[in-house]
Amino acid sequence: MATKAIALVAASILAVIAGEISQAEAANKELKIGFVGVTSGPAAAWGTSNVRSMQTRAAWLNETGGVKIGDTTYDINIVSFDDQKDPKRAIAGMEKMAQEGIHYVVGPNVDDGAAAVRPVAEKAGIIYFPYAFPKELYVTPASNAVLGMIASYQSGPAIYKYLKDKRGVKTVAFVAANESDPLSQRDSGVAAAKALGLQVVAEKDTYQNDTRDFTPVLTPIVKLKPDLLVLSGVAPANAPLLIRAARELGYKGLISTETAQDAKVLQEGAGELANGFISVGGASTPEIRSPAMNEFIDRYTKMFGEYNDESNTKVYALEYILETLKANPKAIDNVEEFKRTMDSFSAPNPFMIGDNKLRYVGSTSFGQKRQVAVPMVVNEYSDGKFKTLFVGEVD
Repeated sequence: MATKAIALVAASILAVIAGEISQAEAANKELKIGFVGVTSGPAAAWGTSNVRSMQTRAAWLNETGGVKIGDTTYDINIVSFDDQKDPKRAIAGMEKMAQEGIHYVVGPNVDDGAAAVRPVAEKAGIIYFPYAFPKELYVTPASNAVLGMIASYQSGPAIYKYLKDKRGVKTVAFVAANESDPLSQRDSGVAAAKALGLQVVAEKDTYQNDTRDFTPVLTPIVKLKPDLLVLSGVAPANAPLLIRAARELGYKGLISTETAQDAKVLQEGAGELANGFISVGGASTPEIRSPAMNEFIDRYTKMFGEYNDESNTKVYALEYILETLKANPKAIDNVEEFKRTMDSFSAPNPFMIGDNKLRYVGSTSFGQKRQVAVPMVVNEYSDGKFKTLFVGEVD
C-alpha cells in the first residue's frame, strides 16, 4: 500500500511538472517596444496620446492572444520614458531603451529631442518613429528615423492653399515660440505662404514658451489685420491662451496651426473664442473609420477616461512596427532587415474602411521611404469638438 501510495504521489508530481512545462512552453514570449517622449509640461498632450495609444493597442493585442511574428507569438510590453521635452533626458531615455535591448522606439515628440537621440539610436541599432520635422533626420545618410505623422511643410501648403481658395485669405502673419522646433516650422510656413502668392505681413514675432500673457506679443500683429494668423508649432497648452488674447484684442480673422491640438484643452482654455481654429488632426474621420478604429477609440476611452483626437494618428506607429516585423521576422533583432523591408512593405490598414494600405512614403520629401502613410486630416474646432475641414495625403 505504501509503495502504491508513493507511486501515486510521484505520478501526481510528474503530472504537475509536466503541466508546468507545458504551460511554460505555451506562454508567449515578450516583445518590448519603447516610447521616449514628452508626457509632462505644456506639450504633454503630444506624448501622452502617443504612449496611451501604444498601451491601448498592446493590451488589445495581448488580450486576443498576442502577435505572431514568424513561428513565435509575442505579448507586447510598452516601455515608456518621459523626456520632459528636454533633449538631455531624451538621450537618457534612448540609452535606457538600448540597455534593455529594445530595437524599436516611438518618439521623441519635438525636433530637439529627435535630433539629440540620433547618435544613440544609430549606434545601438534602434529604429525610432519621431514626431519631429527636420528633414536631416530622414534624408541620407540618416536612415534610422521614420516620421510618424504629416510634417508641417507638407500640411502647411495644403492648409494655406485651401484657405486662399475657399476663404479668400490674402495676408498672413506668423508667431512662434522662441525655440528651434516652432521657429523651424515658422520658417517653412513662411516659405510655403510666399510660394502660394500670399502676402506675409509678420514673420519675426516670437514669445518665450512659458509666457502666460500674450497680449504684448499679439498687439502689434493684430494691428496689421492679417486674414490669417498662424501659430507655428504651438504647444497644446499655449494655443488657447494665444487664441484668447488675439480675440480679446479684437482680431476677427482666421487662426491656424500645423501642430495637432487637444479639443478638451481648447475648450477649457478658450471656450467659444476657439471656434474656427484650424489645426492638423488625427488621421481619421468618422467617415473613413473602420470598425477596428471605433473599437480602438472605445478601448482607449475606457482605459483612460477620455480620448485625444491626435491618437487617431498616434495609433499607427506601433501597428507599422509590428506589421513590418511580421513581413520580415528577421528584423526582430536586426534593424537592417527592417530597413530592407520598408521599400516594398504593404499591409492592410485596419483603421480605415476600404482597401487602404499601410505603407512607407516620403520619397518626395526625403528621397527615401522614411515616413508612415497616414491620412492628412485638417480640422476646424467648433464648440468643444473638431470637425473635418478636408483630408489629403503625401507621397
